[in-house]
Amino acid sequence: MTVTAFIIHLERATKRGEHVRELVERLPVKAEIVDAVDALAMGEGDIAAVYARSLHSPYYPFELRKSEVACFLSHRKAWAAIVDRKLDAGLIIEDDVEVDAGFSAQLQLAINTLRPADYIRFPRWPRGEAGSEIARDGANSIMEPDLPGLGMQMQLVGRDAAMALLAATERFDRPVDTTIQMRWLHPVRVLSARPITIREIDFDLGGSVVQGKNKTFAGRLKREILRPWYRVTLYLYNRFGR
Repeated sequence: MTVTAFIIHLERATKRGEHVRELVERLPVKAEIVDAVDALAMGEGDIAAVYARSLHSPYYPFELRKSEVACFLSHRKAWAAIVDRKLDAGLIIEDDVEVDAGFSAQLQLAINTLRPADYIRFPRWPRGEAGSEIARDGANSIMEPDLPGLGMQMQLVGRDAAMALLAATERFDRPVDTTIQMRWLHPVRVLSARPITIREIDFDLGGSVVQGKNKTFAGRLKREILRPWYRVTLYLYNRFGR
């Protein structure tokens, strides 16, 4: 199977540059850097061309930040690289990820398990996912969660999965990770690897370049109320259909 790793890296995030170069050398598969889409370089027309609110049900209750739109476009750029290069799969990695000693064996199990339309998550935490195990090799396993977890730190994406995700997200209305959760929107089989073998080290590298904070009490309160409502609704859609 032909697999290339694509590390999504924002050029102006200079504190992450050395880590990215070291990660390229440490990964067990060939790796290269994908230039992330820079939110600071995006105009209103760029955003309007790809983003619109309330395209899909259940409706996402928050307006996307420019950085979230740029993050989505960066992952679409990596999916397109898999398709354009006719790879069997691509290992997509955000530039604040560190891999642990057991990662290589876990990745090999994922490669052995992967079908063309599969998307295998390497999450940074185990919480929030429950489902059936579909493959195991020693301490490593691949499971199919009832509702995939959030986070886009690392994924092994088959070529057919990349094609399907590109087709389903020419326009989008919510962050990329919760779009992946909408399995009625795309035909991709979303799986998850265990145990946890990656870490997010963004604080060691200058902090996140995606997330922002609500500056008002009302904004924070709105998110605290609407976030659990959305999660429950999404779970019901996944469990019982639209």
